[in-house]
This record gives sequence, C-alpha cells and structure tokens, in this order.
Amino acid sequence: MSLDYQQIQEQVRQLGEGASGRAQVLGKQRDLAHQMLEQWDEKLLLLSDKVKKVANSYDPSLRCARPATGLQPPQHLTSTFPLPVLPERATVVAADGSQAAVDRHAEVAFCLINVGAVRMYLGSTEPPQTLVRSRLLYDDELYNPSGSLISDGQVALRRDKEERTVLAQLAEVSDVPVITLTDGPVELWGAKSNGEEAAEFQEQLAAYKAALLELKRRGAIAAGYVDKPAANLVVRLLEVAMTPEIELPDMRQLRPLLGATDCDLYQERLQPGERSAVFVMQSQSARMYEGALEVHFFYLNVGREGKPWLARVEVPAWVAQAPLQLDALHAVLVDQ
Repeated sequence: MSLDYQQIQEQVRQLGEGASGRAQVLGKQRDLAHQMLEQWDEKLLLLSDKVKKVANSYDPSLRCARPATGLQPPQHLTSTFPLPVLPERATVVAADGSQAAVDRHAEVAFCLINVGAVRMYLGSTEPPQTLVRSRLLYDDELYNPSGSLISDGQVALRRDKEERTVLAQLAEVSDVPVITLTDGPVELWGAKSNGEEAAEFQEQLAAYKAALLELKRRGAIAAGYVDKPAANLVVRLLEVAMTPEIELPDMRQLRPLLGATDCDLYQERLQPGERSAVFVMQSQSARMYEGALEVHFFYLNVGREGKPWLARVEVPAWVAQAPLQLDALHAVLVDQ
C-alpha cells in the first residue's frame, strides 16, 4: 500500500516548526549533564553504592556506567589519559563475522555463518595472515529439539561465539603484547529467561567465556570496539546520581537527561588520542561476567584536531586492571 504523502507532508511541516524548540531543550539537557559530571567527579564510592542500590533493589535491568573504584591511578569521571607510547612490537588479531538466517520463502532452507580474521605483526616485516571460516547449517542443524526453526538471534549468537573462538585459536603466546579485537561489545546479546533459546544461550555463553579465559591464560589483551557509539551509559549514571534517594524506586521511569549521550560529554573533553576514565558496565547480564571477566569500558578519541571521532572500547577486568595492557591497547588502537 502506498504512502499518504499529504499526511507525511503535514507531519514534516510540524517537525520543522518544532525543531528550534527541541534543539533548545536538548542543549539544556547537555549543559546539565556536563554540570553533573563535574559535580560528581570524585564521588566514586558514593556513586557506585547508589548504582548498586538501584540495580539490587529497584531496577535489575538498569544499564549504565559504574565507577571503577579499585583502579590505579584513580579514574574520576572527568579524568582523561594521554596517548601512551606505542609498543615497538605487538601482535594484533581481529575477527568479524556475518550470517545469513533461514529464508522461509526459499526453495532450500539453510543458514550460513562466516567469520573472517586477520593477524598482523606490528614492528615486523612478517606479512599479515588471514583466515576465513565458513559454515553452512542445513537439515537437522536448522531445528531446535522441539522441531521449531532456529531464530535469527540464535544464528547471530553462534556467530558471536565463533568469532571469539577463532580469536583464542589465533592469539599465540608471545613475548610482545597480543591484542585481540572484535567489532562490537564484549557482552553476548540474546539472553532469554526460558525456553530452548535460553538453553542454547547458556551453552554458547559457556563456550564464549571459555574462549575469553583462554585469551587471559595466554596473556592476551581482549577488547570489543564500538564505533560511533550512541549509548548514554555515563549519562544514565548521572541520572542516578542526581535523583533523590526517595525517588530511586521510580528510577526506571526517570529520565531527567533524556536526549544527552556519552559522546556529548566526551567529544570535547577528549583531545585526539586521549581516552576517558575506565568504567564498569552495570547491566542485567553482569552476573554472567564476574571476576576476571567483568566488563569494563572507556571512550577513546581516534579522530584528529577539530574532527573528534569517539569509540567505546570494552574490555574484561583482567585488562582494565593491568595498566601496561591498557596502555598497549590504547596506543595500538589509535595507531591503527
């Protein structure tokens, strides 16, 4: 059915008329977010306790930054860290995958998972090595035990796990920093509370965590790289901070800084090559990543003077708590 262009034209007109007012409101939200960042800059323990209280008592789905209180040097909210010295030598292993889900209208039902990886040796004349691993799923592999077709989410989950497995296999033990990168978050997406997809998620999660721990055993630096992030993780932390204790039970509905993003906070604070403080990722899935696997993140400006370009870099705790590994990752990402 075709569009009703007259209806759309009227809505476009209304959109244009309200643009100035929306811009003013958003500007005020951004200014307030900056004020809150300064106001709560060094109150790390208080902030951490407040976030835990909300997550444990009122909103278990709370997703935001939490101050990493145990790191040295202290990681205040406004802290920035300059570009470290690039290691003379390093090995970089990166993997990315794609998938084709089941097309229910196709004559032949199948899925495809494809993972490509590259291993580069910085400071060496040895050429890069590439690997492609392609897998076709068909016949019985397309079905859950109940007989239902596997979902798009299940296919994507298997791709994510395969990416990390390939990284663990390529991250050779070395006397130089070994940095492994994936495109996207460290956390696996797709957790379900019940049913067959939940069972498969737990199975894939176990294999994924085993791959991460193998990277740790080999002394590798693991990271997930999120380009052009639109998240409001630190902003949400500030919303928790500015909410009075008596209103915390309603935190899920409270959005006093709606529209402001973390990039609004850091794209002017971070000079080219600088990174932000390291934060802990507070999320409903945090209990799945404990100890050495606890997810942390920081923002990194990989742009140039006058042209900031922010990325969010996610790392497990064993990297966040190792200054030399963190510096090597920081330097290599900017160099690349």
